[in-house]
Formats: sequence, C-alpha cells, structure tokens
Amino acid sequence: MQQVLETSAKGSGGRSIAPTHGQDFHHRRHTLSEPQTLLGRLVLGLQNVMEQTVARKSVHGDQHIYDSSLFPWVGDIEGEWRKIRAELDQVMRFRDQMPSFHEILKEVSTITADSNWKTYFLAGIGMDCRENARRCPETMRLLGKIPGMTTAFFSILSPRKHIPAHRGAWNGILRFHLGLMVPEPREKCRIRIGNDFRSWREGKGLVFDDTFNHEVWNDTDGYRVVLFVDFARPLRQPWDTMNRRLLSMGSLAPFLREAERNTGNGNSSSTRKMPDASDVPLKLLDLSRSAKSMGTRDSRTPIVVSIARN
Repeated sequence: MQQVLETSAKGSGGRSIAPTHGQDFHHRRHTLSEPQTLLGRLVLGLQNVMEQTVARKSVHGDQHIYDSSLFPWVGDIEGEWRKIRAELDQVMRFRDQMPSFHEILKEVSTITADSNWKTYFLAGIGMDCRENARRCPETMRLLGKIPGMTTAFFSILSPRKHIPAHRGAWNGILRFHLGLMVPEPREKCRIRIGNDFRSWREGKGLVFDDTFNHEVWNDTDGYRVVLFVDFARPLRQPWDTMNRRLLSMGSLAPFLREAERNTGNGNSSSTRKMPDASDVPLKLLDLSRSAKSMGTRDSRTPIVVSIARN
C-alpha cells in the first residue's frame, strides 16, 4: 500500500505519494531502448558525460522536482491561468479530430500506440505554429514570460490513459506543467517523477526534470489537460550559452526530423505555408498529412496540429 503525504512545497502541484515497495526510480537510465551498436553505445556514453556536466553547472541544483518559487514567471502564469483555460476550451471542441501522438512521431510508439494522447502544438524550434498561436493569443502572451522557452503545447490525456515509465531526451531543458483540466478524484490523476508522485491542480504549476524516470496515470473518467512547456535549464556561464545554442539547432530535434518526413517533402515545417481556413472557427495544422493532401483538403474541416515529446 502507498502512503499518501501532503506536500508543503510551494507550487508542487498536489499530493505526494511515497513508494513503499522498495524499488528506486530516482535515476536517468535509458530503460526503453538500449543502443544495440557500438556507435550507439558511444553516443549514449557521450550524452551521459554531457548530462553530468549540465547537472553540476545547474543554477538551481540537480533536482527531479523544483520549487516553483525559483522561477518567478510561474506565479505570473498561474495568476492568469483562466485565460489559458478559456482558449483551451475552444481547442477541445476538436479534440476527436486531432491525430494521436504516435501518428505524428513514430518514436513515441514505445510508450503510446492508441488514440488517447492528443496534443495541440503552440511553439517549437524550427516549426511554424503561427496559425495555432493566433487562435490562442493570451496563452502565447503568457508563454512569452518564460525565458528560453523551446516547446509548448496542450497535452490531452483521455480517461484511463497510462503512459509507462520513460525518460526525456536531454537534461539541458526543464519541463513545466500548468494544470488546466484536472478531473476528480484528483489523486487518481497523477505523475510519478523519480520516487515521488504529484497530482495536478487546476491553475497550479509543476516544474521538473523529465530526464528522471517518470510515469503518468489518468485513472479517472475525465480528460486531463496541461499546458506542457519545455524551457532551457538555467546554467552557469559559459554552459548556459552553449546549451541554448544547442537547443536552438532545431535540426537536431528528433520530433522535427520526423515531422518533415511526415509532410511528404523535404521542406522544413517552419517554411511551409499553412492552408487557408478562414471560414472555420479553429485552424490547426496536421503535420502528418502530406503536402499534397493538405493543399486539397476541404477547408471547412478543422485541421489539427500534434507534434511533441512526452
């Protein structure tokens, strides 16, 4: 049985549940896809060395969950969260028409292969999300408060959805979740980060390092939606500048490379012209469609964006 503990950390996002089965999840090990080649093992070894350096040079230390007060912008966004929720409510009208996550990024099929994880993309390095952003002006204004923001989208989990244990790609970023729709009972809608559990709260933020082993459950009958943001981890110089330059190289991001393949041409998603759909209430972009099909699709049908990492 798990012991439920109230957490007193500001902005922690909810209750903390301490695992009592003795298994230690407080690590960054790759558990889903170990490299099978010598080159792959060498690359992984180099990444491990680089991540150890990032951890040592981190301004706020090497933690799996951070006190939100370390990031002043969190309070600003929490204070206006209802404006984001109002824009999300319009997006959710077309949830069923959004492609599933694994249909956009095949690598995600290791952790999800059903239609119960949808994303609505607002920002990404090397991507043209201007039309989606135009539909969510208040959300974009508030995202502008986040230094080093690289990725932002609405992450939508269906009832009873489970995302198995995994880790993120690079600890040079930190992750921010803002609870927007959190169904009851809230304790059954939760994320485990390392050995600690959190339940989201509407209007409250959670900052964590997604390269620590983590896992997600929505064991309720409602949809769980968070504003999902990746931002550059604050580092001491010159590491901070080096890290931000690395993050700005969108061609290195696997989800961008996959998006380009899915468009059916070699053009970057940052330069492709979005179809005109001025007569629909919400314009979205489905990067899993080919360029040809996008050019001929009925403009009366909302088109959906969905590209992201976990």
